[in-house]
Amino acid sequence: MRPPIDGGTILITGASSGIGEALAEQLAPRARTLVLVARRAERLEALAERLERRHEGLSVQVQACDLLDRAAVDDMLEHVSQDAGPVDVLVNNAGFGDMGVFDRSDWDKQQRMIDLNVTALAYLTRRFVPAMIERGRGGILNISSGFGLQFMPGFATYVGTKHFVTGFTESLRTELRSQGVVVTQVCPGPVATEFNDTLGNFTGREPPGFVQLTAEQCARACIRALDRDRALVVPGAAMKVVTWMGSLTPRWLLRWIYGPVGKKMRALQRRD
Repeated sequence: MRPPIDGGTILITGASSGIGEALAEQLAPRARTLVLVARRAERLEALAERLERRHEGLSVQVQACDLLDRAAVDDMLEHVSQDAGPVDVLVNNAGFGDMGVFDRSDWDKQQRMIDLNVTALAYLTRRFVPAMIERGRGGILNISSGFGLQFMPGFATYVGTKHFVTGFTESLRTELRSQGVVVTQVCPGPVATEFNDTLGNFTGREPPGFVQLTAEQCARACIRALDRDRALVVPGAAMKVVTWMGSLTPRWLLRWIYGPVGKKMRALQRRD
């Protein structure tokens, strides 16, 4: 079963930069219509102009929207229905993370993270899936994280949101497989994007270069996974090994290993 990418209408959230922008660039030659959703209208407009100039016959709809605002989301969905018609593939890419021990975190930021990474993803999926089932075809691509398969001190809320995406996507796939709808999740490790700028990294250390991907590499892996009707993909050879080793390691041992890491993280993080 193949998702209706070719000649289809594809909606991408978080499309103004990073993986979302790379996905738009790589899907543009195949789609009939791209719907680009993010808060930064000027970036979306520039991307849309570039894509339409490069790809004759492609229609690009720009929908500047804050996915944390339910009324704005509903208004955006109404415009999409009127201007672009039925959405064949939904790409849930929007999201952000935060670094720090939970009790010293900014609760408002944690709440926004939960609302975007979990609630907005689930709500958009709920709005589009019934029509896909009725048509007997469709695709849902959820861009998650390697943290959706593991855990790590200093990322409690972010890890929790990505574990939701993992459980949600796996369960949804089993519900929709018989209905002609492809459901795929991609769990990358570190990707060189603006995501890292909003993370609040106070450690002074960056992820090792050998585990990092570019946004373009990650986007290619995402599209390939959806094309092949894969349930779960971890892009990059190094991250595949890291994830595999983590899955084989008993949780009690991981807790023992991460205990000192959590203590060090607390020592490095300054109190507000």
